[in-house]
Amino acid sequence: MHKARGLLIAALAALPLPAAAQTAASSTTSEASEPMAVPAGYRQVWADEFDRPGAPDPAKWRYDTSRNKAGWYNNELQYYAADRPENVRIEKGHLVIEARKERLADKPDFGGQDYASGKLVTAGIAEWTYGFVEVRARLACGRGVWPAIWMLGIDGKAGWPALGEIDIMEHVGWDEGRVHGTIHTKAYNHAIHTQRGANTLLADACTAFHTYQLDWTNDRILIGVDGRAFMRFDNDHKRDSATWPFDKPQYLILNVAVGGWGGQKGIDDDAFPSRMDVDFVRVWQAPTPR
Repeated sequence: MHKARGLLIAALAALPLPAAAQTAASSTTSEASEPMAVPAGYRQVWADEFDRPGAPDPAKWRYDTSRNKAGWYNNELQYYAADRPENVRIEKGHLVIEARKERLADKPDFGGQDYASGKLVTAGIAEWTYGFVEVRARLACGRGVWPAIWMLGIDGKAGWPALGEIDIMEHVGWDEGRVHGTIHTKAYNHAIHTQRGANTLLADACTAFHTYQLDWTNDRILIGVDGRAFMRFDNDHKRDSATWPFDKPQYLILNVAVGGWGGQKGIDDDAFPSRMDVDFVRVWQAPTPR
């Protein structure tokens, strides 16, 4: 347990996070349109309803601040604060992750960033192999802002992208209302322009809550919103981790980045503060893996 957690923390410091780019359907990914719901027989194994005001529950979440000093990947420009209610808090039954135009130069791990935000992970606390995930959220918006709901593998030896990444929802502020679902593996990832994914339009993603969903089994990954899938990635069952590393545990991540993919068309400083509100996070699994 302790050794695995040490590898995980080392991996967090070495990964390009998050690792998404614009995506398109491919031969191994279909732009799905099929119903999504918690499968019969599944049981809820983890949840956070955010019904206690204050800081996030440390028994469920921890802050990822691992790259503040060195700078975050993808040319991101934010500093991720820990235990700072201006950036991460629970209020009125919602988790709030708020990106702000401010320099936290008094922090010992400050890396010169002009923006501060928050990133929560379940790494080292809760990880899952297969299951059904729902996150109900209202997205942070504005040119330069990049909210994400996603998952990463915990195998610190494999490294990114071999350990696998599942992007349940990403939204870039310069393309308001378009949400993306993507997977990254050693064979399929944005670094070599082979990532697999699709997107869908939600005109009110910035003003209304929507339920972002993942249905992950041994045979395929479905990503959708409000009960309808828009992306499907099938397991080719070649027992090849380069194409399907998704038979090992992954942990959940919620964050609002600034810059990176979200900053490809510049940053509108008038958009700040910009916040993602999360109503709930729920995870179900089958009694036996599927």
